Amino acid sequence: MLVHIPNLLTPEEVSYCLTTLEQSQWIDGKVTAGDQSAKAKFNLQVPQESAESRELGDLVLRALGRNPLFNSAALPLRVFPPLFNRYDEGMRFHTHVDNAIRPLPGTGFRIRTDVSSTLFLSDPADYDGGELIIQDTFGTQKIRLPAGDMVLYPSTSLHSVSQVTRGSRWASFFWSQSMVPDNTQRTLLYQFDMSIIETRKHLPDDHPAVLGLTATYHNLLRQWAEL
Repeated sequence: MLVHIPNLLTPEEVSYCLTTLEQSQWIDGKVTAGDQSAKAKFNLQVPQESAESRELGDLVLRALGRNPLFNSAALPLRVFPPLFNRYDEGMRFHTHVDNAIRPLPGTGFRIRTDVSSTLFLSDPADYDGGELIIQDTFGTQKIRLPAGDMVLYPSTSLHSVSQVTRGSRWASFFWSQSMVPDNTQRTLLYQFDMSIIETRKHLPDDHPAVLGLTATYHNLLRQWAEL
C-alpha cells in the first residue's frame, strides 16, 4: 500500500525546517545504512544526535500525531525519530530494501520497520531528478511531491532515489513499527476506515450501518494488532 499524505507540514513549518537545516552540519549518509545499502547510498545527512535533528524530528512527530490519515494508514505502535537528508547534484541512492530492525537511539529498544515514510521539504521546482522510485505489488511508482507532503509505503518494497541533475532535494525520512505488521491486513483496515469515513458523510453516527461497520473495523483491529 502506497499512501500520499498532503500537507503534513504547513508552509511555515517547511520554511522553519529549511532555515534550520541550512545552519546544520551535514555528514555522509552512509552512517545510517546497512552493509549492502552503504554501497548504494550517495547523499548527505544531518547527524541524528544533533540538536537540529532532535528539534525538527519532534516537529515532524507532532505533525504525525495530528494527522488522521497517517495514523489510519500506518497504525503506528512506535515511530523511529525522523532523520533528514539531502541529495545534491550528482547524488543518488541505488535500489535497496530498508533494514528490517533498527535500534532506537539512546535506548535499549529496537523497532521493526513495517512502514517507510519520506517527507518532502524541497519545492519540486528547485531540483531535477531525485524521484523516489518504489517497486511493489502496486507496480513501479515515481514520486516527487510538493514541500510538506509525505508518502508512506511498505518497508519491504525495493526502492531508490534517482540521480539529482539540478539543484538539491531535501527531505525527512523515518520508519514506523505498525500495530498490524502484515501489510495485507493493514491495507484492508485502511480501506475499511476510509469507507467508514465516507459512509459517515451520508449517514448519522448512530445509524445501524455506521455502528456495524465501526464495530467490525475495531474487532478486526483487535484480532490482528500486536502490542
